[in-house]
Amino acid sequence: MPVSSPSSPRLVEDVSDWFDTHARDLPWRRADFHGEYGAWGTLVSEFMLQQTPVARVIPHLAAWLGRWPTPAATAAATPADIVQQWANLGYPRRALWLHRAAVEITQRHGGEVPRDVDALLALSGIGDYTARAVATFAFGDRHPVVDTNTRRVMARALDGKSQPGPAARRDLAEMAALLPEGDREAAVFNAAMMELGAVVCTARSPRCDQCPIVVRCAWVAAGCPDTGDERRRQARYEGSDRQARGAVLKVLRDADGGEAVAEAVIHDWADPAQRDRAIDSLIADGLVEAVDGKLRLPR
Repeated sequence: MPVSSPSSPRLVEDVSDWFDTHARDLPWRRADFHGEYGAWGTLVSEFMLQQTPVARVIPHLAAWLGRWPTPAATAAATPADIVQQWANLGYPRRALWLHRAAVEITQRHGGEVPRDVDALLALSGIGDYTARAVATFAFGDRHPVVDTNTRRVMARALDGKSQPGPAARRDLAEMAALLPEGDREAAVFNAAMMELGAVVCTARSPRCDQCPIVVRCAWVAAGCPDTGDERRRQARYEGSDRQARGAVLKVLRDADGGEAVAEAVIHDWADPAQRDRAIDSLIADGLVEAVDGKLRLPR
């Protein structure tokens, strides 16, 4: 069975053609979304999509952009409003990073999301993936965009591994070697690889019978062996510190004025030490303030 080389144009064609037919209709892919919110809409969507399922992001994204459609509008909001609006999206530090990025965009770039990857990387909360995703999907520039889904497709199709290794700089080089020359074609292929990993080449139950590059896949050619998983596994949510942090924030989001007597906040939590640890970590992260015996959302 033939296996593609990293530079195989047929692999690129097959994945891109499949995407043209099978791409999900997601808000941030629509022309009217870009027309209304521009690069800011793309940036907000990428912040929200980090480690969060698409279905959960869609309503939160619409609510956020309906309230704060520009970086300047977001920058003018209070941190408490930001954390409140983030609601139960998880990893709430992202909300504060997004707020700081909005302030930085407003102060450094005249309220316009920068196009340059280095300028994007200089903003709070933005790493290699997000910077290149904004430059590619909002501005149409040619960059390799690599997320977990893309890395999984490359690991299987090119390297014959069941799971990708930990994220590394070489991932960008490997994806760059695959990109077609045209800006538009490169953007489509970036999105197509992410989509393929998200809906077909999934981590646990890949749908190889639906894959457009199954005849070019090194992993399938090798018999789909289990080659192990070197990535660090995320701790279980149930009973974790993350769950305790989320419970504290929910109490404050639901409380009048975003504040409550400290002793009353999840006072009946099963593990008192974990409760205290969660509160301390939220204070350290700037997500909660302790004032006069009360806890409150940041002012």
